[in-house]
Amino acid sequence: MVPDSYMQLALEQAQQAWDLGEVPVGAVVVKDGEVIAVGCNQPIGRHDPTAHAEIVALRAAAEKLGNYRLPGCEMYVTLEPCVMCSGAMMHARLARVVYGASDPKTGACGSVVNLFEQEQLNHHTEIVGGVMAEECGAMLKNFFAARRAAATAARRATQE
Repeated sequence: MVPDSYMQLALEQAQQAWDLGEVPVGAVVVKDGEVIAVGCNQPIGRHDPTAHAEIVALRAAAEKLGNYRLPGCEMYVTLEPCVMCSGAMMHARLARVVYGASDPKTGACGSVVNLFEQEQLNHHTEIVGGVMAEECGAMLKNFFAARRAAATAARRATQE
């Protein structure tokens, strides 16, 4: 598979998150060309602030490999990871992180801060951004537009 194929799988995971009423972010972990784990955002449904797509996928990959370290693994995620997820990726020793849309509010791969460039930290993961950025960004924009429209409709209904 090529990076776009993995990102397409991540977008499918993002759609699952949307279907659950969660912010649509999806993640896929790949090792040696094989998808070993997937994850979608689930903090609301799981009542867990750490249940971001990336963390869900990291946990599944670690379980599958029987190791909390994931050397040689790559993650494909639809949105630039936050500080929490970036820290977990470094602790897992991911070889590479490929993300779609940038996150100008919480992105920790360069948009707000770049944890992966901190020389003081002992692991340096390769970062590739902007893969299928338009598709990934459009899903997020459409999700939030739909939520705003639903909120507006609900306000109007209560005013009538």
